[in-house]
Amino acid sequence: MRVLCVHAHFDDFEFVAAGTFELLRRRALPGFRSRVLVCTDGRSGHQFRTRADTAKVRLAEQQASAAIGGYEFELLRRPDGRPFEEACHLPTRELLAALWHAIREFEPDYLFCPPLPADPLAGIHPDHVTVAEAVRRVAYMINVPHAFLDVYPVADETTSRWIKTPVILNTYDAYLGGTNAGDLVVDVGAAFDVIAAESWCHQSQINEWLPWVARHHIEATADLPAWKEKLRGRFARQARELGLPASGLNEVFAVTAWGVVPTWEQLARDLPLEATDPGRRERLERRLASWA
Repeated sequence: MRVLCVHAHFDDFEFVAAGTFELLRRRALPGFRSRVLVCTDGRSGHQFRTRADTAKVRLAEQQASAAIGGYEFELLRRPDGRPFEEACHLPTRELLAALWHAIREFEPDYLFCPPLPADPLAGIHPDHVTVAEAVRRVAYMINVPHAFLDVYPVADETTSRWIKTPVILNTYDAYLGGTNAGDLVVDVGAAFDVIAAESWCHQSQINEWLPWVARHHIEATADLPAWKEKLRGRFARQARELGLPASGLNEVFAVTAWGVVPTWEQLARDLPLEATDPGRRERLERRLASWA
């Protein structure tokens, strides 16, 4: 099995899917691979570092996190090798083509990405929305080999490789301000120490930029044990929003029809869903049946 998390920024993955990826890695299935695809260059969003220094530091932080989590890391790049700029970029044809190419190259069974806001009153991070919209636009085109031949030409257009279309799951997004939805609940308590260690790698974010912004319930912390307490508080706020037990450490995902529509049996076989309550399962099964 292959799983791919597509997100906007360095450090987004650790707050929404790192525990699930770690639990899947521990299953040690033959041929299992996990990859994190970051879609912006990380230059923006720091109060005292230059853009060039910020990009360099954040790239190194993500690589350090990948070394802890045992996942592959890729920075999305244009065909000419340049990454995409951070801050308010749009789902251009160039971005869609690069994303299409990256997904086809990895060919995941499951693709995790940000949600699109359903409520116009919800807050957003524009980069998250761009990535979500790009994944949704590209999803049908994943197994369309001629979709972006002007950007990624091939020598022989009469011979094409069949590409698996993944199940596409939306992650939780704290920026949506109380409007998140969740079908699948994964208890990541057993992976909490790994989540904390991976997210602790992002010092330029959690101890510099995010406390300065002063809207993320994050203050600078002196050490990893103190950071773990902050992280537990973040899980508790998410649980309150989604109606989950406050004491739990859970990652939550919504199933989309952007890619292949799964069955509940497939999801339960592939993902650690023991924490998903019967009510959520029943509602999801009805929706999946209507889509199918």
